[in-house]
Amino acid sequence: MLALALALLLAGAGQDVAPKPLFRDPLHDGAADASTVWDASRREWRMFYTNRRADLLVDDKDLSWVHGTHIGVATSRDGIRWRYAGKARIPESCTGATLWAPEVQRFGDTWHMWLTVVPGVFRDWNAPRFIVHLTSRDLEKWACGERLELGSDRVIDASVAALPGGGYRLWFNDERLGKAIRYADSDDLVHWQVKDMAVDTPGEGPKTFRWKGRWWLVSDAWKGLLVMRSDDATRWTRQPGYILADAGAQPTDRAKGQHPDVIVSGARAWIIYFVHQSDEGEALRDPAWGRRTVLQIAELREENGVLSVDREAPVAPLPTP
Repeated sequence: MLALALALLLAGAGQDVAPKPLFRDPLHDGAADASTVWDASRREWRMFYTNRRADLLVDDKDLSWVHGTHIGVATSRDGIRWRYAGKARIPESCTGATLWAPEVQRFGDTWHMWLTVVPGVFRDWNAPRFIVHLTSRDLEKWACGERLELGSDRVIDASVAALPGGGYRLWFNDERLGKAIRYADSDDLVHWQVKDMAVDTPGEGPKTFRWKGRWWLVSDAWKGLLVMRSDDATRWTRQPGYILADAGAQPTDRAKGQHPDVIVSGARAWIIYFVHQSDEGEALRDPAWGRRTVLQIAELREENGVLSVDREAPVAPLPTP
């Protein structure tokens, strides 16, 4: 509770700390699945996120509100104060009516996006989904690339990293294999060879990153976030328990953390996660309020190969990369 008291004290004193929520989508109030990068040309952070239609008036069995979604964009100079910047300019010719879970990375002089696509608006989960590759020079206009062939008609949630020895690795969720997280390798970011299963437990929204001499894989296990560590990005050791599994104490942060994004800057790292609003006071008056989701931020801690998060601790402006 000391971190919570400090956060409230700093906020009350007008100190420069991240608000809760970090970001709330102004169109549909359904921000989720963030991917955050530093745009050196504009000297700002740029966040791409799934914009769920949480305000759509449909019954509980109708899942069209998580379909028909576009990718929203938000920008920030300091990583803690964000403003809505519109919809990502993604061509319809190579995507579809429903766009989920962008993964944005810069390799060389090109920005890359891997995007989950559902070809339509559906009222249930029974639809094909696939991942497409897009490229951009400026993070504004995106050009069509290829559809990834990953051996399944139900793949979602890409995470991509460059390997130290050369080449690239992509982690993704294969829903046909019990929502297993698998991986594939590529020499050119275009042709991918599926290798094996990466995680020994179901999950989605994998985020893989290198920090403090190790590889880390954090994924959404639907009861908090599963953490795994590795020396080679192939053989993984599971960390006991889950992070962000318990509800936070502050308004808008009172549910488990989901679908992580991670920002690494030298010896420090931050996790951005989304939170459903089902445990907020508004949900007592509006049963559909729990569909709404907001984005939050917290700093990651590492000790003896174990990651932890204190979601109550205040987050100051991020250092400029």
